[in-house]
Amino acid sequence: MNSILMSLIMMTMTYEMPKLPYANNALEPVISQQTIDFHYGKHLQTYVNNLNSLVPGTEYEGKTVEEIVATAPDGAIFNNAGQVLNHNLYFLQFAPKPSKKEPSGKLGEAIKRDFGSFENFKKEFNAAAVGLFGSGWVWLSVGKDGKLKITREANGSNPVRAGLKPLLGFDVWEHSYYLDYQNRRADHVNVLWDIIDWDVVEKRM
Repeated sequence: MNSILMSLIMMTMTYEMPKLPYANNALEPVISQQTIDFHYGKHLQTYVNNLNSLVPGTEYEGKTVEEIVATAPDGAIFNNAGQVLNHNLYFLQFAPKPSKKEPSGKLGEAIKRDFGSFENFKKEFNAAAVGLFGSGWVWLSVGKDGKLKITREANGSNPVRAGLKPLLGFDVWEHSYYLDYQNRRADHVNVLWDIIDWDVVEKRM
């Protein structure tokens, strides 16, 4: 393969892995290093690689993952773009020692307005995550009207497709928790709150 062709191929590799703001073992015991190594290092890397191989030569070349998820029909490009977007937001919302246990400011006020209290919001969010059948995601998102919504997204979908802005997401695909919790999805969901970096989530509002 000549250098010109290699350069052209590299130019199309526009989607990259997010850089984790913590060490692979820093989220233990909530999420083990082994899970991070597989979930981030293997699963997400595969979605990124797939997207980079699928997009060149299509109408989605040069578009952001958000644009692809919002406009692409069901299929391989949508599925992989959705999972790249989902996992980028997911892995960057965690911190080993968050500065606070719940959101404040605009997001904190909106949660109290739309769910009654932060505890009520957590209960509804947990119920949505535990009750989602099969694989998928649960998201807290904000609409254009400023109202917050909890949505269940099957497989690799994302609230962006419905015109919403995702703020906080829990991955309930088994690969996100099975090494640590086996079939105990509820246990996994309950402890994820301990590592949410609300400073990051608030900035997405």
